[in-house]
Amino acid sequence: MKLRHVVILAMLAALIGAGRWAMHREISHADGILVDLDPRQIEPASRVPITHGDYVLTPLADYDIEARVLSREDYSIDAGSDLAPTDLAVGWKRMSDTAVIDRLDIEQSARFFTYRWQDAPPIPAREIERSAANMHMIPADEGVVRDLGKIRKGSIVRMRGQLVAARRNDGFQWRSSLTRNDTGGGACELFLVDSIEQR
Repeated sequence: MKLRHVVILAMLAALIGAGRWAMHREISHADGILVDLDPRQIEPASRVPITHGDYVLTPLADYDIEARVLSREDYSIDAGSDLAPTDLAVGWKRMSDTAVIDRLDIEQSARFFTYRWQDAPPIPAREIERSAANMHMIPADEGVVRDLGKIRKGSIVRMRGQLVAARRNDGFQWRSSLTRNDTGGGACELFLVDSIEQR
């Protein structure tokens, strides 16, 4: 291979790498509350089960949330990754404020969202619990798949859809939390997302 071809390939690889970095880099914000609304949850307009690939989804609630993305984690090999390939940890009210978030060490792994602080929490721990959530994202269609792929840490998003229970013929089951007051196992939202808007 000629040196010129090697240089061109190296430049292309660098451009691709830069594009991937840009796609995943954090969006920064000045201090201040960016989302002042609680998530809105109501009885589902329909409880008719939805076939979604190998799964049957039962709507539990209609859900509308505006939030700041605190962290994002993609999954490809766990039991539910074919249904919910992405988890978003999100925050609203004071958990959308950079001044608060910067004092927390936020991580996601194994379908959990964790946070730690040094010395004292920046806001009461119970408020953190009630103003943040880890959501297992089920894209309703290919358009939502594309929109979900554009979301980065720091994105301000509005998402609408349904909280659901999922079952598969092999016995696998997964059920959404229906409250923002719980923590630990079973506290995450299993969210069938119909639309995503970023601002």
